[in-house]
Amino acid sequence: MIIVMSPGATEQHIDGVVKKIKEYGCEANISRGVERTIIGAIGDERAIDQELIDALPGVEQSMHVVKPYKIVAREWHKENTIVDIKGVPLGGNTVQVIAGPCSVETQQQMDDSAKYVKEAGCRLMRGGAFKPRTSPYSFQGKGVEGLEMFRKAADAKGLPIVTELMDVRMLDTFMEWDVDVIQIGTRNMQNFDLLKEVGRVKKPVILKRGMSATISEWLMAAEYIAAAGNHNIIFCERGIRTFETYYRNVLDVTAIPVLKKETHLPVIVDPSHAGGKAWMVPALSRAAVAAGADGLLIEMHPTPCEAWCDADQALTPGELKTLMAELGGIAKILGRDI
Repeated sequence: MIIVMSPGATEQHIDGVVKKIKEYGCEANISRGVERTIIGAIGDERAIDQELIDALPGVEQSMHVVKPYKIVAREWHKENTIVDIKGVPLGGNTVQVIAGPCSVETQQQMDDSAKYVKEAGCRLMRGGAFKPRTSPYSFQGKGVEGLEMFRKAADAKGLPIVTELMDVRMLDTFMEWDVDVIQIGTRNMQNFDLLKEVGRVKKPVILKRGMSATISEWLMAAEYIAAAGNHNIIFCERGIRTFETYYRNVLDVTAIPVLKKETHLPVIVDPSHAGGKAWMVPALSRAAVAAGADGLLIEMHPTPCEAWCDADQALTPGELKTLMAELGGIAKILGRDI
């Protein structure tokens, strides 16, 4: 950490800052200039409370030099991490496509979905048993019954399942039904109690970006999971909120290479929630793979016009199959496969 003292800072002020730095277990290096005195904190500066330092008399400003996140940072783990999901590698040379309906509706719908997901060449299946909705009057999901239907349909086709956990009280139920990948949705990205709890289990976790979250906030949210002991984390960019209203969210393609630089963990993209319209999904998917995404989270429904939620953004089985072929061509150019 670097602390810049104000021009009028006294020796007493400087001594006070040095004393506080040492209380955090760090050493202090004082550099006296013509107009400013700069104090450098040497050691593990992550323990230092920046707000407390800024409040000390004589301090003009302070700034951390090292990143506040450590476990998820690439500087501490140079090689890419591959998350194993029941034998399906996510984060390696193969771009994984996780497809399925927005929500679990009926057993027949899930059986058909699993069939089409498998036929398209996808190795993982998505589906929401518990649904966070903007309106309290909208369909909220089938709950535990939905988990049962999802598990039955996916197991019949040998597909690991991905579903969203909204309430920490349901974690034990998720474990009972052996959910393969726990998804933490946008609205819960900074639900720190929930993050700590999923950090205590060893299930892979997809952490979606908050609708207005910065990259740093997103990485710090992942650090909560990692710090609790679970390092099987997958970042999911799903679009951020801006002034634009033509489409649902703005897909931040830039986040993909930025995260690849900052973290060793896999990065996937949800083009369905970004665009909000099925006709946008193929273009956004192609852009994501071209930018280096390790996977995609795509909504597909056997009959989108009959979907109980997010009907506008779901692909048909045929559209998913066509898209998979297109993505395979892009991946091949980059030395990867689908």
